[in-house]
Amino acid sequence: MSGTSWGRYPQPHDQRLLMLRDRDAPLPDFTGTALPHGNGRSYGDSCLNSGGTLLCTRGLDRFIAFDAERGLLRCEAGVLLGEILDLVVGQGWFLPVTPGTKYVTVGGAIANDVHGKNHHVNGCFSEHVAGFELLRSDGSRRWCSAHENADWFAATVGGLGLTGLITWAELRLQRVRGPWLNCETHRFGSLAEFFALSAAAERDYEYTVAWIDCAARGAAAGRGHFICANHAPAADGPRPSRRRLSVPFTPPLSLINRASLRAFNTLYYHRQRARVQQALTHYEPYFYPLDAIGRWNRIYGPRGFLQYQCVLPPAAAEAGMGELLARIAASGSGSFLAVLKVFGTRKSAGILSFPRPGATLALDFPNGGPATFALLDALDEVVAGAGGAVYPAKDARVAGARFRGYFPAWQSLQPYLDPKFSSSFWRRVTE
Repeated sequence: MSGTSWGRYPQPHDQRLLMLRDRDAPLPDFTGTALPHGNGRSYGDSCLNSGGTLLCTRGLDRFIAFDAERGLLRCEAGVLLGEILDLVVGQGWFLPVTPGTKYVTVGGAIANDVHGKNHHVNGCFSEHVAGFELLRSDGSRRWCSAHENADWFAATVGGLGLTGLITWAELRLQRVRGPWLNCETHRFGSLAEFFALSAAAERDYEYTVAWIDCAARGAAAGRGHFICANHAPAADGPRPSRRRLSVPFTPPLSLINRASLRAFNTLYYHRQRARVQQALTHYEPYFYPLDAIGRWNRIYGPRGFLQYQCVLPPAAAEAGMGELLARIAASGSGSFLAVLKVFGTRKSAGILSFPRPGATLALDFPNGGPATFALLDALDEVVAGAGGAVYPAKDARVAGARFRGYFPAWQSLQPYLDPKFSSSFWRRVTE
């Protein structure tokens, strides 16, 4: 395990990695500060602790109990979401909330209070956590849930691993009839059309999300594909290949550039000729398209990339997204997988949970040095001006003053911080 983030920026310095294997054991001795580290799928520095220690939880990978009648699962914090799906889907259960990769640990999903394509229906991951054990550096342990030590629960979900180590958790699963989804894809030509499609689909579909062409300009600006889906009745359909491609090495330069981005996005937009297309789809390619490519983060070259995910409130969403996309397109930078989604009104208990009513945009930028950082600062101006926020789990560079403006309740977390836990992110945005 390298102890790097998925974006491979910034590169951490002098981190010590300690593997945890026994949930009942005390924390190992460490000098300086420590931070729990799951599978390293956070994009920025929230999973890094330069100059300190990472407590690697992938060794805590055991299932403890599964009630297949009620859909209650107990497991250790280092279990991957994909490992849970391998266990439960065949027995008629599914994760109520899942992010865009299944290679996330349960502890990481709680610490970042991840969201998915069904926020308007099921909210954040924490809403389906019956409870978890929190181990502090002083050796104390407490059970945290919405009803017991609820203040510690609120501090820890979305708390970025700073309140202590989650050793194990109990999750409430969702009943399904099989691994299939009925999907409907709409090709749209503008942001106004996207917002209309999203508002209509939320009434009938559990999952809604859009791919948007962030390189398009002029009359084509705001075009994309809107994909809505529901779990299907038990059926047989095309199963995804278990053969996994992988990027074998890091190229000397990023393969994502102005020319390749524009060509890919144009081809991707026109791949669907019909305005509306329906399909029976297995859950893996729908929820986890990039998981089919191992180490895809290498395509951005040795300097890595920065993911930018923001949310804008409803009143500013359409105009604000238009301004963000215009600035991105003008820069010639951007992502081949830009994701646009409307959050629902469900409120998480987490003090630092990111989702809130409005629209959220997520995309990747090759690290092009000062020009990239200048663009992201310009995007911050739009987001802050609209009263929005940037997602801490995917951030690697936002200014401390911006973070404190995005999350004005951040100081409420202070009484619950473990005095011996810290992260590169937390020091950057609070010191």
